Amino acid sequence: MKNAILGMLVLALSLGAIEANSQSICLKGADGKLYLLDGITPCPNTIITAVPFLRIVADARSGAMGDAGIAISPDPNAVHFNDSKLVFAEKNLGVSATYTPWLRALGLNDVYLAYLSGYYKPNDGMQAFGMGLRYFSLGEINFTDINGEPLGNGRPNEFELKASYSRKLSEKFAAGVGAKFIYSNLASGQTVGGQEITVGTAGAADVSFTYQTPIDLKSMDSKLRLGVAVTNIGSKITYTNAANEERDFIPTNLGIGATWEFQFDEHNSLNLTTDFNKLLVPTPCFEDCDTDQNGIPDWKEMSPIRGMFSSFSDAPGGFSEEIQEVMLSVGAEYWYDKLFAVRAGYYTESRTKGARRFFTVGLGLKYNIFGLNFSYLVPTTNQRNPLDNTLRFSLVFDFGATEE
Repeated sequence: MKNAILGMLVLALSLGAIEANSQSICLKGADGKLYLLDGITPCPNTIITAVPFLRIVADARSGAMGDAGIAISPDPNAVHFNDSKLVFAEKNLGVSATYTPWLRALGLNDVYLAYLSGYYKPNDGMQAFGMGLRYFSLGEINFTDINGEPLGNGRPNEFELKASYSRKLSEKFAAGVGAKFIYSNLASGQTVGGQEITVGTAGAADVSFTYQTPIDLKSMDSKLRLGVAVTNIGSKITYTNAANEERDFIPTNLGIGATWEFQFDEHNSLNLTTDFNKLLVPTPCFEDCDTDQNGIPDWKEMSPIRGMFSSFSDAPGGFSEEIQEVMLSVGAEYWYDKLFAVRAGYYTESRTKGARRFFTVGLGLKYNIFGLNFSYLVPTTNQRNPLDNTLRFSLVFDFGATEE
């Protein structure tokens, strides 16, 4: 089995059904663009990577704000979004645990994402250390051969282990770096087409920057926070030991976020946030994809670094398609007395790049060292989402609060 097929398998299990792209069902229109057979619908050209679980937002707080989290106020879940903002955390120590059921709308009870993260700030307040562990269980799968004969059962799973460091470069600006190990066990031990399927492993790094500054509105206190993060910069991944096997890109991503915080009085505050995300992975092509005729598309043979830079200008549809590859998240968070929060958000991406669009809502409770967040996803299209009608929750322990 080729890596592309395995990638499609895990993508379907992880992210739900996404409109597939296929040259055989796309025709070029009079304008030079590609359309489906009806001549009206643009041809889907979704960017596909291995280990997509790395991009799943586990934090229920961000999950309630349209998956926005790059520039929101720092908490332990910043290890996923933006390491650099950890150094701006108010407390010296925090830990978060999140459980996310997956595909519950299909009646599956053994598919889930678990995420544990935390940070520590030494007393100098100039640096912070973070740790994160992400585990994705794909449940139990019955393997069969091409004739449908059983080959045994398996429990595919994936995990990410990460460590990070951030430091203030000035009172308003900070930088962060992170290193991670990625493990993906989809069907190890099985043999397909004479090739034994093995565990896929990869290494990756994150680089991030945060700038925050107060803004004088005279009638109230406010703060603007900006964040930039490039995540999952790393090696390709493969699931066989074949010398000429295709290697798949991991989901390298560029994220830019902004949050404006308003403190109306000592009891009421409002945070408005937005994130822009773009995968730094080559866009699949439809025509003349294998110029050297070696059986592997040229875009798949690029190195990870070359693929990152080419991702800004390689879309077959030109600049307009590059813009379609940007995913948008917007959210709002209202706090009363820093004890109770109400959240809402919206996430959208182009119909040719995945077609995920949904509203999110959620609540947050905080008391002393303990915080509890909930989020709920409401789809706005017929596109199925693995989190349809699913309640997510996160526990946050702010041990630094005991100092007060």
